[in-house]
Amino acid sequence: MLDLYHHGSSVCAAKVRWAMILKGLDFEAHYVDILKGEQFEPDYIKINPKAVVPSLIHDGKILNESTVIMEYLDLAFPQKPLTPKDPFEYVKTRYWTKILDEHLHPACGTLTFASAHRHIVRKNLSEKELEEFLASTPDHSVTVDWAGFKKQVVKYGFDAPGAKDKVRLYDKYLKKMDSDLQQTKWLCSDEFGLADVALTPYVNRVAMMGMSDWWEGRLPYLADWWQRIQQIPSFKPAILDWCPEDLTNDLLVFGSKSWPEVAEIIEVEI
Repeated sequence: MLDLYHHGSSVCAAKVRWAMILKGLDFEAHYVDILKGEQFEPDYIKINPKAVVPSLIHDGKILNESTVIMEYLDLAFPQKPLTPKDPFEYVKTRYWTKILDEHLHPACGTLTFASAHRHIVRKNLSEKELEEFLASTPDHSVTVDWAGFKKQVVKYGFDAPGAKDKVRLYDKYLKKMDSDLQQTKWLCSDEFGLADVALTPYVNRVAMMGMSDWWEGRLPYLADWWQRIQQIPSFKPAILDWCPEDLTNDLLVFGSKSWPEVAEIIEVEI
């Protein structure tokens, strides 16, 4: 029995959902609305003390951390493997998932909150609820200092200390993806694999916020990869369809309004 605790716009949840669907695994989905603070409820904290999604429970065993969950799925369910067998391609996959965890994911959290989520939570929560939402975030969550940093980003947006550096870091790794994709059809080889699954939600996040000009006409190999990703039949049901319509609309509206500021940070002319 597989129970997945997830949220529609969570990049970490999206990559695990897609991995499970690609592997043909049946699972029961439990929706945790992280923009309403449901991840801070005591019953969920028992499952995931960091108060983040996703969490996977397999036959009573709790697994946290999306990259670890994806690796576990390939070991526990070896049919339709996503991890390359070739040693170099395997190590290259681990490089990408390591970089994602250490650098790209915190940068994505910053980009998302500064561009859209700060406006969404202010729109949907009262001042008291917003204070409780921010106060409930554990210190060690997305990063070891995420609670304090998130408060600054919600208050100041891209003017929060260090926020613009995170956006530039995002740009650095999108450029790195473009460079690697000049060598092979997919990120780590000519075969679609775990690295492509893991990185897709981070490119999708930019697209959902109306910022596709980040790569259009600028990062051609990434742009081509993104077009091929969207043509994979399971992409839409695994990644897009779980995001509620109102949240999808909010990400696009607020993200599009933020694009000129993001473009200035990464020095893209619009």
